Amino acid sequence: MYKKFAITLFSFFLLSFNAIAASDGELVLSKNEQSKKIKDCSEKLNRVTFSFNQGLDKAIIKPIAKGYRKLPDPIQKGTSNAVKNLSTLITIPNNVLQGDVKTAMINTGRLVVNTTVGILGVIDVANKMGFPKYVKEDYGQTLGAWGVGPGCYLVLPVLGPSTIRDTAGSFANILGGDPWYNASAHGNNEFLSESVFMMSKALSGIEFRANNIESLDNLEKNSVDFYASVKSLYLQDRENKIENQNRGSIEVIFRNEEDWEEIDSQ
Repeated sequence: MYKKFAITLFSFFLLSFNAIAASDGELVLSKNEQSKKIKDCSEKLNRVTFSFNQGLDKAIIKPIAKGYRKLPDPIQKGTSNAVKNLSTLITIPNNVLQGDVKTAMINTGRLVVNTTVGILGVIDVANKMGFPKYVKEDYGQTLGAWGVGPGCYLVLPVLGPSTIRDTAGSFANILGGDPWYNASAHGNNEFLSESVFMMSKALSGIEFRANNIESLDNLEKNSVDFYASVKSLYLQDRENKIENQNRGSIEVIFRNEEDWEEIDSQ
């Protein structure tokens, strides 16, 4: 139990940068009035925690991500596909909770096809068959869709950027039984082993971090206040995902120093 909880925390830290990088690796600054309304109630403590997390990333996570990028492209692609396939197990119940039964059925079909024909998701057969583009959903997004406000902005040790709402969604998933762990591997009562659970969590974070090394480096280099930039981009991304804008992908653009000064002043 403690082992599972520890790897979940570690993996959430790896994924905490997900909100601040576009899929093509180019950051694009956009402005969002909603993110300005969310209070940073414990900014001093948040900044200390942010610095700790950055140190942990530079010392451990980034070197691992660089090593991952040296693997052959087919291995990286297969890993990415397999991790995305597993994440469908979290998306499907949230599709249902948000009242999107049609998408839940589509994602269930995607999961079945990729898990069987696609060899446990290593090959994205569903995509080749013309399934609609996959969009991840989580419990924080579901709470937002239900009208629950974000509350104060938080930076959690190891876990990274969050809000009170997103933190509640994350821990509800951990404490309530993670569907990645409780999912049936073969459509019966045979559950995924703990080793598979741990590997899927770790690979998910490493794969994302490896894809966005340059994006995060550029963001840090061009930010007058890196903490403020990460906060603004995280909040924009979460708002976009809840509203299903840009299908959960934030755009951030480097125009000039004035743009960064404006976002850093938020």
